[in-house]
Amino acid sequence: MKFSLTFLLLFLLVGSNISTAQNLYSKAYGNMDNPAIVYIHGGPRGNATLFEGTTAQTLAQKGYYVIVYDRRGEGRSVDQDAKVTFNEAFSDLNNLIKQYNLTKVSLLGHSFGGIVSTLYTQAFPEKVERLMLIGALFSQQESYDHILSTTLKMATEKKDTATIKKIAQIKTLDRQGAAYRKQTYEVASLFRFFTMPTATEESEKVNKRYETSGFSKSNIRNDNAPLLFYKNESLVNIDTKPVLKKIKSAGVKLSAVYGLQDGIFSAKQLSELKAITGAANFFTIDNCSHYPFVDQQSRFVEIVTTIMNK
Repeated sequence: MKFSLTFLLLFLLVGSNISTAQNLYSKAYGNMDNPAIVYIHGGPRGNATLFEGTTAQTLAQKGYYVIVYDRRGEGRSVDQDAKVTFNEAFSDLNNLIKQYNLTKVSLLGHSFGGIVSTLYTQAFPEKVERLMLIGALFSQQESYDHILSTTLKMATEKKDTATIKKIAQIKTLDRQGAAYRKQTYEVASLFRFFTMPTATEESEKVNKRYETSGFSKSNIRNDNAPLLFYKNESLVNIDTKPVLKKIKSAGVKLSAVYGLQDGIFSAKQLSELKAITGAANFFTIDNCSHYPFVDQQSRFVEIVTTIMNK
């Protein structure tokens, strides 16, 4: 993908006729005169409810203008005509930045939202002050390989023949397809790769606050979103490390925050990402998995504040 990623992005931006965003859900927290942070949620099939219902206001109280939104065709931004492509996401993010009268923002890209944020920053570096990767995907096939090899070892140790067969079946699927991604993550979930090892008093309070809030009730998921993405998008299952290197060399402030027990990344992957961001801009959190802003909220907010103050 290294040789074609830039070309394809330019082709998409120039060659596609994307309409402006319609009925995008968005909300801002904090004072509009403060530095702007835009949260980019995971997916495709995701939404911003978990971050919004737990951390948006908390982060805003630290002196930031925090904007959350659901991408078109995902979550609360219902659109039957959504294509769920990167180019569509870029168009909507540009309109969102314009809507809130912003010129330059810091992006907080979580999970798949990290890829959206990375490719957007490559396309529009003049609009991004900082790119913060939060448990963000960046070398997708490496993550899939790590998940399948690790869970196979665990299943073998447990003599779990059903899971062993499932992993073998996943390996026969098209790596560029939605089923391969979906089933790989299902195995990861089965082995609790997305769950923090030991709940704390704080994490329990954060989770309970979300589960009893209206945000939990509006946790809308579009099961067709991944299918649309894999049907309409050319850039699937990609490695963005070369893009991240270019972004950093272009002057965008790049940083990363990862849970030490986030099971979808190998030690090798995180070491390579740390080399790209630089050790001073790479943060890990112990007893934390894929959702640092929930698993270890206080530490997460502290790290983001440190990054924003650099």
